[in-house]
Amino acid sequence: MLDTAITARDLSKTYRIQVAGHTNRITTAIINRIRHPLTSVHYENFEALRDVSFDIPWGEAVGIIGRNGAGKSTLLKLLTQVTTPTKGMIDIGGRVGSLLEVGTGFHPELTGRENIYLNGALLGMGRKEIKARFDEIVAFSEVEQFLEVPVKRYSSGMYVRLAFAVAAHLDSEILAIDEVLAVGDAEFQRKAIMKMQQVARDGRTVLYVSHLMNTVTSLCTSAIYLENGTVGYQGSVDGALERYRDSFADLRNKQLEPHERWGTGELRFKSVEMAQHSVHSAEDIVIDYRVHSSRSVIGKYFLRARIKDMNGAEIVRCDSRLTGHWFDPTLRQEGKVRIRNLWLKPGRYTVDMWICQAGVFDGWDYAESFEVLPSLPYPEMAMDDAIDTAVVLADFDYEEA
Repeated sequence: MLDTAITARDLSKTYRIQVAGHTNRITTAIINRIRHPLTSVHYENFEALRDVSFDIPWGEAVGIIGRNGAGKSTLLKLLTQVTTPTKGMIDIGGRVGSLLEVGTGFHPELTGRENIYLNGALLGMGRKEIKARFDEIVAFSEVEQFLEVPVKRYSSGMYVRLAFAVAAHLDSEILAIDEVLAVGDAEFQRKAIMKMQQVARDGRTVLYVSHLMNTVTSLCTSAIYLENGTVGYQGSVDGALERYRDSFADLRNKQLEPHERWGTGELRFKSVEMAQHSVHSAEDIVIDYRVHSSRSVIGKYFLRARIKDMNGAEIVRCDSRLTGHWFDPTLRQEGKVRIRNLWLKPGRYTVDMWICQAGVFDGWDYAESFEVLPSLPYPEMAMDDAIDTAVVLADFDYEEA
């Protein structure tokens, strides 16, 4: 066995992507070819990862964090040998059990029982070894009554529970988990985190990619922060989270330029502003917005506001479709999003605003930010542990019989 669980040196992954004439619909592609027969298709290289190097010792639970597009999932796919690097070297010290995304790892036509044995065989385990762990896997996944059903019939939650149970309980020295735990319910997430902590205590190594920073904090003993395909930081979880939070301010400044934002650009926000940047927990949150008009957009659009905490976790989503609000693209729009009865914990929050139709016209992440003041809306003072693990606060009371 190697001295380290994983060693990576100068790891890079480059994809060749089409940048002109691309469409996901065959009818559109045919029409484009008829209308523009001489138009050539162009490609360019996209560097998902660039010269990444690190060592991960045995028994570490390592969080891999970063903003969307930083290269987290690509790195995990390289480390689990789902895809190969364009250049560089990876040295893996043992067998890898992985759960990368819903829909991978299992054969959809096989039953849950058959997929458990298939995954064990792929890890090099004999039938007796798998059978010794079988009951434990089934009990953890809570899908016993569906074991003889093909997994293509499973809900996403059932699929993830079984896939995680297989990856965590079979004899692999390294356990790699991507974002998929967010599919499960809160109780399953708690069980999964406890199981991964046990795996690390047993001397195995855990790699965990997530946007749920509270789970990274509770599980991981160290972290890697990725930024634009490179390692921006490797060390303590707190240090990685600090770099992650600092990146929000950089991104916000960058996205003041509309062409730097997500979306096709047929419609753009003219402004997103908040009159109050400091609020109390029980106060309304009010976001003012203005949207340019466009004659080229056909059909009405909707707006979406998201509130995220300092770790980038989405706390609330306000989609105008839910209140029956659709907007005419030929008219300039000016209005407010008012969020009521949301008791946020003290701290800093950011606001995303998106203009959407079938796709995204303008995705303005970190368009605004505000601070929730430390005065709580409760009649009594208490220690920090009264609220520290909560996502939001609640208007509640205890009633004695």
